[in-house]
Amino acid sequence: MKVGISLTSSHRIREPREGARWMIERTAAAREAGLDSLFVGDHHSTGGAYYQNVAIMGRLLAEWGDAPAGCLFLLPLWNPVLLAEQVGTLASIAEGKFILQLGLGEGADQFAAMGANIKHRPSAFEEAFEIVRRLLVGETVSSAGRFTFENARVSPRPPEPAEYWVAASARVAIERAARMGDGWLAAPSLAPGQAAKQLSTYLEACRALGKVPGVTAIRRDIYVGESEAEARGVADPILDAGYRGFDPAAPIAGSIDQVAEAFRSYAALGYTDIIVRHLTDDQEKVLGSLKRLKEVREAVL
Repeated sequence: MKVGISLTSSHRIREPREGARWMIERTAAAREAGLDSLFVGDHHSTGGAYYQNVAIMGRLLAEWGDAPAGCLFLLPLWNPVLLAEQVGTLASIAEGKFILQLGLGEGADQFAAMGANIKHRPSAFEEAFEIVRRLLVGETVSSAGRFTFENARVSPRPPEPAEYWVAASARVAIERAARMGDGWLAAPSLAPGQAAKQLSTYLEACRALGKVPGVTAIRRDIYVGESEAEARGVADPILDAGYRGFDPAAPIAGSIDQVAEAFRSYAALGYTDIIVRHLTDDQEKVLGSLKRLKEVREAVL
Protein backbone atom coordinates (compact mmCIF):
# COMPACT_ATOMS: atom_id res chain seq x y z
CA MET A 1 0.00 0.00 0.00
CA LYS A 2 1.14 3.53 -0.81
CA VAL A 3 0.65 6.42 1.62
CA GLY A 4 0.27 9.96 0.30
CA ILE A 5 -0.88 13.25 1.76
CA SER A 6 -3.51 15.83 0.85
CA LEU A 7 -2.53 19.00 2.66
CA THR A 8 -5.17 21.05 4.41
CA SER A 9 -5.58 24.28 2.42
CA SER A 10 -8.02 26.03 4.77
CA HIS A 11 -6.52 27.59 7.89
CA ARG A 12 -7.49 29.94 10.69
CA ILE A 13 -4.56 32.31 10.63
CA ARG A 14 -3.30 35.53 12.18
CA GLU A 15 -1.75 36.80 8.95
CA PRO A 16 -1.69 35.46 5.35
CA ARG A 17 1.88 34.13 5.27
CA GLU A 18 1.28 31.90 8.28
CA GLY A 19 -0.92 29.32 6.54
CA ALA A 20 1.36 29.22 3.51
CA ARG A 21 4.37 28.62 5.77
CA TRP A 22 2.53 25.75 7.49
CA MET A 23 1.86 24.09 4.14
CA ILE A 24 5.49 24.48 3.07
CA GLU A 25 6.75 23.00 6.35
CA ARG A 26 4.30 20.11 6.11
CA THR A 27 5.43 19.33 2.57
CA ALA A 28 9.05 19.18 3.69
CA ALA A 29 8.05 16.89 6.59
CA ALA A 30 6.04 14.66 4.24
CA ARG A 31 9.06 14.30 1.97
CA GLU A 32 11.25 13.46 4.95
CA ALA A 33 8.71 10.81 5.96
CA GLY A 34 9.03 9.22 2.52
CA LEU A 35 5.37 9.64 1.61
CA ASP A 36 4.40 8.47 -1.85
CA SER A 37 2.34 11.39 -3.17
CA LEU A 38 1.42 15.01 -2.46
CA PHE A 39 -1.91 16.72 -3.19
CA VAL A 40 -3.81 19.91 -2.45
CA GLY A 41 -7.55 20.48 -2.72
CA ASP A 42 -9.85 22.86 -4.59
CA HIS A 43 -12.47 25.22 -3.17
CA HIS A 44 -13.57 28.74 -4.08
CA SER A 45 -15.20 31.79 -2.52
CA THR A 46 -14.78 30.32 0.95
CA GLY A 47 -14.84 33.47 3.07
CA GLY A 48 -11.93 32.14 5.15
CA ALA A 49 -8.31 31.65 4.18
CA TYR A 50 -8.01 28.95 1.52
CA TYR A 51 -4.72 28.67 -0.36
CA GLN A 52 -5.53 28.09 -4.03
CA ASN A 53 -4.23 24.89 -5.53
CA VAL A 54 -2.21 25.94 -8.59
CA ALA A 55 -0.32 28.75 -6.90
CA ILE A 56 0.48 26.91 -3.69
CA MET A 57 1.44 23.69 -5.49
CA GLY A 58 3.95 25.63 -7.58
CA ARG A 59 5.67 26.62 -4.33
CA LEU A 60 5.30 23.23 -2.64
CA LEU A 61 6.99 21.41 -5.51
CA ALA A 62 10.23 23.13 -4.51
CA GLU A 63 10.11 21.11 -1.27
CA TRP A 64 8.86 17.83 -2.65
CA GLY A 65 11.24 15.83 -4.84
CA ASP A 66 10.40 13.32 -7.57
CA ALA A 67 7.44 11.44 -6.06
CA PRO A 68 4.05 11.98 -7.77
CA ALA A 69 2.19 15.20 -6.99
CA GLY A 70 -1.05 16.76 -8.07
CA CYS A 71 -4.12 18.86 -7.39
CA LEU A 72 -7.82 18.27 -7.00
CA PHE A 73 -9.80 20.19 -9.62
CA LEU A 74 -13.57 20.62 -9.40
CA LEU A 75 -13.98 20.46 -13.16
CA PRO A 76 -17.34 22.21 -13.64
CA LEU A 77 -15.91 25.34 -11.99
CA TRP A 78 -12.94 25.66 -14.36
CA ASN A 79 -12.45 26.80 -17.91
CA PRO A 80 -10.87 23.60 -19.27
CA VAL A 81 -8.35 25.42 -21.46
CA LEU A 82 -7.10 27.44 -18.50
CA LEU A 83 -6.96 24.29 -16.37
CA ALA A 84 -4.94 22.41 -19.00
CA GLU A 85 -2.50 25.33 -19.25
CA GLN A 86 -2.03 25.39 -15.48
CA VAL A 87 -1.47 21.63 -15.36
CA GLY A 88 1.03 21.80 -18.21
CA THR A 89 3.07 24.36 -16.29
CA LEU A 90 2.85 22.54 -12.94
CA ALA A 91 3.79 19.23 -14.54
CA SER A 92 6.81 20.92 -16.12
CA ILE A 93 7.93 22.14 -12.68
CA ALA A 94 7.31 18.78 -11.01
CA GLU A 95 10.16 16.28 -10.98
CA GLY A 96 7.78 13.31 -11.04
CA LYS A 97 4.39 12.30 -12.40
CA PHE A 98 1.52 14.81 -12.18
CA ILE A 99 -1.87 13.49 -11.05
CA LEU A 100 -5.18 15.28 -11.52
CA GLN A 101 -7.78 14.38 -8.92
CA LEU A 102 -11.09 15.36 -10.52
CA GLY A 103 -14.41 16.02 -8.80
CA LEU A 104 -17.89 17.36 -9.53
CA GLY A 105 -17.90 19.91 -6.72
CA GLU A 106 -20.85 20.89 -4.59
CA GLY A 107 -22.44 23.88 -2.87
CA ALA A 108 -24.80 26.27 -4.64
CA ASP A 109 -22.98 29.28 -3.21
CA GLN A 110 -19.63 28.10 -4.60
CA PHE A 111 -21.09 27.49 -8.05
CA ALA A 112 -22.88 30.84 -8.08
CA ALA A 113 -19.72 32.67 -7.08
CA MET A 114 -17.82 31.03 -9.94
CA GLY A 115 -20.54 31.69 -12.52
CA ALA A 116 -21.27 27.98 -13.02
CA ASN A 117 -24.62 26.20 -13.12
CA ILE A 118 -24.75 23.48 -10.47
CA LYS A 119 -27.48 21.67 -12.46
CA HIS A 120 -24.98 21.10 -15.27
CA ARG A 121 -22.34 19.41 -13.10
CA PRO A 122 -22.30 15.93 -14.71
CA SER A 123 -22.35 17.11 -18.33
CA ALA A 124 -19.85 19.90 -17.65
CA PHE A 125 -17.58 17.43 -15.86
CA GLU A 126 -17.52 14.94 -18.72
CA GLU A 127 -17.06 17.62 -21.37
CA ALA A 128 -14.26 19.35 -19.48
CA PHE A 129 -12.53 16.03 -18.76
CA GLU A 130 -12.38 15.13 -22.45
CA ILE A 131 -11.19 18.61 -23.40
CA VAL A 132 -8.40 18.62 -20.81
CA ARG A 133 -7.25 15.13 -21.74
CA ARG A 134 -7.07 16.02 -25.45
CA LEU A 135 -5.29 19.31 -24.84
CA LEU A 136 -2.66 17.71 -22.63
CA VAL A 137 -1.68 15.23 -25.33
CA GLY A 138 -1.20 18.01 -27.87
CA GLU A 139 -4.46 18.16 -29.79
CA THR A 140 -6.08 21.34 -31.08
CA VAL A 141 -9.58 21.45 -29.60
CA SER A 142 -12.77 23.40 -30.31
CA SER A 143 -15.98 23.15 -28.29
CA ALA A 144 -19.57 24.33 -28.71
CA GLY A 145 -21.10 22.66 -25.66
CA ARG A 146 -21.05 23.76 -22.03
CA PHE A 147 -17.73 25.40 -22.84
CA THR A 148 -17.44 27.41 -26.06
CA PHE A 149 -14.09 28.14 -27.71
CA GLU A 150 -12.20 27.57 -30.96
CA ASN A 151 -8.83 26.09 -31.88
CA ALA A 152 -7.31 25.92 -28.41
CA ARG A 153 -3.84 24.45 -27.85
CA VAL A 154 -1.67 24.40 -24.76
CA SER A 155 2.07 24.47 -24.20
CA PRO A 156 4.04 23.41 -22.25
CA ARG A 157 2.46 20.02 -21.79
CA PRO A 158 3.33 17.39 -19.17
CA PRO A 159 6.73 15.80 -19.90
CA GLU A 160 5.15 12.41 -19.20
CA PRO A 161 1.47 11.43 -19.44
CA ALA A 162 -0.68 12.89 -16.69
CA GLU A 163 -2.79 10.55 -14.59
CA TYR A 164 -6.48 11.08 -13.79
CA TRP A 165 -8.13 9.94 -10.55
CA VAL A 166 -11.88 10.56 -10.39
CA ALA A 167 -13.44 11.31 -7.00
CA ALA A 168 -16.88 9.72 -6.72
CA SER A 169 -19.40 8.39 -4.19
CA ALA A 170 -22.75 7.83 -5.92
CA ARG A 171 -23.03 4.66 -8.01
CA VAL A 172 -23.40 6.56 -11.29
CA ALA A 173 -20.36 8.66 -10.43
CA ILE A 174 -18.28 5.60 -9.49
CA GLU A 175 -19.25 4.02 -12.81
CA ARG A 176 -18.12 7.25 -14.51
CA ALA A 177 -14.80 6.98 -12.67
CA ALA A 178 -14.35 3.44 -13.99
CA ARG A 179 -15.21 4.53 -17.52
CA MET A 180 -13.18 7.73 -17.73
CA GLY A 181 -10.41 7.67 -15.15
CA ASP A 182 -7.09 6.00 -14.50
CA GLY A 183 -8.15 5.50 -10.89
CA TRP A 184 -10.87 6.16 -8.34
CA LEU A 185 -10.71 8.30 -5.20
CA ALA A 186 -13.10 7.39 -2.38
CA ALA A 187 -14.60 10.03 -0.11
CA PRO A 188 -12.96 10.85 3.23
CA SER A 189 -16.27 10.59 5.09
CA LEU A 190 -16.83 6.87 4.39
CA ALA A 191 -16.92 4.43 7.28
CA PRO A 192 -15.03 1.17 6.62
CA GLY A 193 -18.17 -0.75 5.65
CA GLN A 194 -19.18 1.91 3.14
CA ALA A 195 -15.62 2.02 1.80
CA ALA A 196 -15.77 -1.73 1.14
CA LYS A 197 -19.13 -1.48 -0.67
CA GLN A 198 -18.07 1.42 -2.86
CA LEU A 199 -14.82 -0.32 -3.77
CA SER A 200 -16.86 -3.32 -4.88
CA THR A 201 -18.99 -1.02 -7.04
CA TYR A 202 -15.88 0.38 -8.72
CA LEU A 203 -14.37 -3.06 -9.34
CA GLU A 204 -17.67 -4.36 -10.73
CA ALA A 205 -17.88 -1.37 -13.08
CA CYS A 206 -14.34 -2.00 -14.33
CA ARG A 207 -15.17 -5.67 -14.96
CA ALA A 208 -18.30 -4.70 -16.90
CA LEU A 209 -16.16 -2.47 -19.10
CA GLY A 210 -13.51 -5.14 -19.58
CA LYS A 211 -11.06 -2.72 -18.00
CA VAL A 212 -8.24 -3.45 -15.56
CA PRO A 213 -8.95 -1.44 -12.38
CA GLY A 214 -6.65 1.48 -11.80
CA VAL A 215 -5.55 3.10 -8.57
CA THR A 216 -8.08 2.72 -5.77
CA ALA A 217 -7.37 5.47 -3.26
CA ILE A 218 -9.18 6.62 -0.15
CA ARG A 219 -8.57 9.70 1.95
CA ARG A 220 -8.38 9.16 5.69
CA ASP A 221 -8.19 12.03 8.14
CA ILE A 222 -5.71 10.96 10.79
CA TYR A 223 -3.52 11.71 13.74
CA VAL A 224 -0.52 9.50 14.62
CA GLY A 225 0.15 10.01 18.30
CA GLU A 226 3.14 9.47 20.53
CA SER A 227 0.92 6.90 22.22
CA GLU A 228 -2.71 5.83 22.12
CA ALA A 229 -3.48 8.14 25.05
CA GLU A 230 -1.81 11.15 23.44
CA ALA A 231 -3.58 10.47 20.14
CA ARG A 232 -6.96 10.23 21.83
CA GLY A 233 -6.25 13.43 23.76
CA VAL A 234 -5.73 15.28 20.48
CA ALA A 235 -8.38 13.58 18.35
CA ASP A 236 -11.33 12.98 20.68
CA PRO A 237 -12.31 16.63 21.28
CA ILE A 238 -12.19 17.22 17.51
CA LEU A 239 -14.28 14.15 16.73
CA ASP A 240 -16.71 14.84 19.58
CA ALA A 241 -17.38 18.27 18.06
CA GLY A 242 -18.66 16.55 14.89
CA TYR A 243 -15.59 16.81 12.69
CA ARG A 244 -16.73 17.88 9.18
CA GLY A 245 -19.93 15.91 9.64
CA PHE A 246 -18.01 12.67 9.01
CA ASP A 247 -19.04 9.27 10.27
CA PRO A 248 -16.97 8.92 13.48
CA ALA A 249 -15.65 5.58 12.18
CA ALA A 250 -13.97 7.25 9.18
CA PRO A 251 -11.06 9.16 10.82
CA ILE A 252 -8.10 7.24 12.23
CA ALA A 253 -6.24 8.22 15.39
CA GLY A 254 -3.90 6.18 17.55
CA SER A 255 -0.36 5.03 18.10
CA ILE A 256 1.98 4.11 15.25
CA ASP A 257 0.98 0.45 15.52
CA GLN A 258 -2.74 1.23 15.68
CA VAL A 259 -2.68 3.51 12.65
CA ALA A 260 -0.61 0.97 10.71
CA GLU A 261 -3.13 -1.75 11.53
CA ALA A 262 -5.99 0.45 10.37
CA PHE A 263 -4.16 1.15 7.10
CA ARG A 264 -3.55 -2.56 6.57
CA SER A 265 -7.28 -3.18 6.91
CA TYR A 266 -7.88 -0.95 3.87
CA ALA A 267 -5.15 -2.76 1.94
CA ALA A 268 -6.96 -6.00 2.77
CA LEU A 269 -10.15 -4.58 1.23
CA GLY A 270 -8.25 -3.88 -1.99
CA TYR A 271 -7.31 -0.20 -1.72
CA THR A 272 -3.94 0.61 -3.26
CA ASP A 273 -3.42 4.08 -1.73
CA ILE A 274 -4.32 5.93 1.44
CA ILE A 275 -4.16 9.70 1.15
CA VAL A 276 -3.95 11.27 4.61
CA ARG A 277 -5.08 14.61 5.94
CA HIS A 278 -4.59 15.66 9.55
CA LEU A 279 -7.45 16.02 12.01
CA THR A 280 -5.71 18.80 13.90
CA ASP A 281 -4.40 22.07 12.49
CA ASP A 282 -1.91 22.54 15.34
CA GLN A 283 1.35 22.86 13.43
CA GLU A 284 3.60 21.17 15.97
CA LYS A 285 1.15 18.29 16.36
CA VAL A 286 0.91 17.85 12.58
CA LEU A 287 4.69 17.85 12.15
CA GLY A 288 5.04 15.30 14.95
CA SER A 289 2.38 13.10 13.40
CA LEU A 290 4.12 13.29 10.02
CA LYS A 291 7.40 12.22 11.59
CA ARG A 292 5.70 9.16 13.09
CA LEU A 293 3.85 8.52 9.84
CA LYS A 294 7.20 7.48 8.37
CA GLU A 295 7.10 4.41 10.63
CA VAL A 296 3.48 3.75 9.68
CA ARG A 297 4.35 3.80 5.98
CA GLU A 298 7.28 1.46 6.51
CA ALA A 299 4.98 -0.93 8.41
CA VAL A 300 2.44 -1.17 5.56
CA LEU A 301 4.79 -1.44 2.57
